Amino acid sequence: MDRLEELKQKYASVLETITKRWVRLDHVHVQDNKLFIGGAAPTEEIKNDVWNAIKAVNPGMDDIMAEIAVDSSLPAPAAAQSYTVQPGDTLSKISKSFYGSASNYMKIAEANSIENPDLIQVGQKLLIPPAE
Repeated sequence: MDRLEELKQKYASVLETITKRWVRLDHVHVQDNKLFIGGAAPTEEIKNDVWNAIKAVNPGMDDIMAEIAVDSSLPAPAAAQSYTVQPGDTLSKISKSFYGSASNYMKIAEANSIENPDLIQVGQKLLIPPAE
């Protein structure tokens, strides 16, 4: 495997954040054995989300360089909401409440990296992605 593919795999969660958060990706390449990512985010908050995703993978950031500008002309995704799990809640019940359909529960599970949708805890804070 070449170095670019190796680093893209390592930083897959960062690239996923970039895609999900509507960051325009201008370039991804390897230079000086580091992954270079360049692009623009629609808001400062989204730019910070990308940086937080990078730090979650590699706090030392010794094999990645990112140049993410803020470009307010880019379309921003609709705002997500937060929800605190209450006694008796299931992801299906929460999905029905937010989306009008219990069948969208996996959207909530994916947004919160929940591997088993049956295992949520009272008091757990969930990110509820916007309906699309």
